[in-house]
Amino acid sequence: MPTISMFYGILIKLFYKDIEKHHSPHIHAEYQDFTAVYSIQDGSVLAGTLPVGKSALVVAWIEIHRDELLADWKLAVEGEKPYPIRGLE
Repeated sequence: MPTISMFYGILIKLFYKDIEKHHSPHIHAEYQDFTAVYSIQDGSVLAGTLPVGKSALVVAWIEIHRDELLADWKLAVEGEKPYPIRGLE
């Protein structure tokens, strides 16, 4: 469950062992007391919720970094450590 990015108070984590629950590459985004799970493929919310503005930032970040996220997912599933990914600035 490494944190792979952080921006605007949002932590992005990769829970690759959670595949049985969500069945596809995904990230967990945490902001204050909120947590949401987003599909890497299309940025859709699979579970949970974030404030609307923070959710929009996460979806934009996924769009920008989709290829890196999928590469990190592959590494993690193969037992390798995922690389950090630059946050929004």
